[in-house]
Amino acid sequence: MSQNIARMIDHTLLKADATQDNIKILCKEAQEYHFASVCVNPTWVEYASSLLKETDVKICTVIGFPLGANTPETKAFETKNAIENGAHEIDMVLNIGALKSGNEELAKRDITAVCAAAKGKALVKVIIETCLLTDEEKRQACKFAKEAGADFVKTSTGFSTGGATIEDVALMRKTVGQDLGVKASGGVRNLEDVEKMIEAGATRIGASSGVAIVQGLAGETDY
Repeated sequence: MSQNIARMIDHTLLKADATQDNIKILCKEAQEYHFASVCVNPTWVEYASSLLKETDVKICTVIGFPLGANTPETKAFETKNAIENGAHEIDMVLNIGALKSGNEELAKRDITAVCAAAKGKALVKVIIETCLLTDEEKRQACKFAKEAGADFVKTSTGFSTGGATIEDVALMRKTVGQDLGVKASGGVRNLEDVEKMIEAGATRIGASSGVAIVQGLAGETDY
């Protein structure tokens, strides 16, 4: 059971004060427990890739993180650069302000720019930051992600006012159907949390407590 769960976890370290030694430990843990990926800030992608190049662990990074307020062109450049450095998966933050302003054109172009930059080279997960959106805005964000060609929708950065909820995961799954993955992240700290998210429709989990989760313990971090 723990092995199957591990393969659904993006083992995550996105803190601003994360050191190279912290990233090395993260990668070692990911290799030991066979997590789906390590999720690190762009500056650590090349280093993590060098440590995990002979393993089954993918390199995931974040784009436009954590606010989503960068321009589409900047996000596209970040994406290309991350892929050149070894990233296999891109977790981009939606332009939340554009969505809430009703600027559908900008919100769609934001996602499309990243999907185009990653096409054929890396998976794209769109972080919609559910805690800041109404249910209708969540549905819109999911539809935009699907139309743009994203591979996943993701609940949260883990750096805003709230994380993943069962209700949001279920809403996202219902909106995207079975064509896209759904990643639950933010506040998933133990095996019980993971199982509830999977039952609601999640196919990937973002957590900094991956080791504790697969050991049947409870993590203490917010992400």
